[in-house]
Amino acid sequence: MRKAGVILLLLLTILPFLLAAQEDDSPEWDYYYDDLYSRGDQTFIISLGTIFPTIFMSNGHKIPHKFSPPVGGTGSLSYHYYFNPNIFIGAEAGGLFVPTLANNTLFIITLGAKGGYQFTYRKFEFPLSLTLGVSWHRYLSMGYFGPYIKGGGAAFYRVSNSWSFGINANWFWFPEWTGTKSQNVHGNMIDITLCARYHF
Repeated sequence: MRKAGVILLLLLTILPFLLAAQEDDSPEWDYYYDDLYSRGDQTFIISLGTIFPTIFMSNGHKIPHKFSPPVGGTGSLSYHYYFNPNIFIGAEAGGLFVPTLANNTLFIITLGAKGGYQFTYRKFEFPLSLTLGVSWHRYLSMGYFGPYIKGGGAAFYRVSNSWSFGINANWFWFPEWTGTKSQNVHGNMIDITLCARYHF
């Protein structure tokens, strides 16, 4: 199972580079403008990386989490629509897993709407985004459904008209409201992912 996951990760990482290499170089691509994006431009992003559980709070107090090692895996698919060179909206679907001390695994699936602002400098692009959505948690036989918030930023390098590649970092907030204040948990996690972005 792990071998299949590694192979899939390698394919998803290498495939965009191969596709970008096959594109014909356009003379227009030698020129860059501040208004690299215009209304109606769209992007599709594939992200894969690691996630780190950080601070967990309950009833105003920090509680120890039981994740070991304190790192898991995460991935997402995102879509962005641009209103102008800087402002975009979109949607994102993703998932993550984190192992525990007892060799069990927490799984979370996320689905959200997002918006953001992007800075550009020549071939470099720096989008900042905020995502609001819902998440499904699964641990052993226990499940939970609730909201989540995700905010972060990325740095991309535009290698061609159609492709850019970069790194992304986000903070997640996963509240679990049980109906009893003393048992509510607020989980915070941070992820770091490698991203391939297709422009169309």
